[in-house]
Amino acid sequence: MGDPTRLRILELLKNEELCVSDICARFSITQPSVSHHLDILKRAGLVTSDKRGREVFYRFNREAVVECCGQQMKALSIKIELK
Repeated sequence: MGDPTRLRILELLKNEELCVSDICARFSITQPSVSHHLDILKRAGLVTSDKRGREVFYRFNREAVVECCGQQMKALSIKIELK
């Protein structure tokens, strides 16, 4: 999650499901580079995918992101107090 491009991809996907070509249209990097970033995000469980015809659509995996952040906060002994 430390890569700026991957963070921007997650930002895009948090509101809508997109295919690789839709994501590429919003970046100035090649389709193979976008696919590489998506593969890393998918292996980390931060995005999920669904193949429809020739396109693969990606979406933000909210549960995994919340769990990941929670684990990091626990490891750093950060507590959140809800009011």
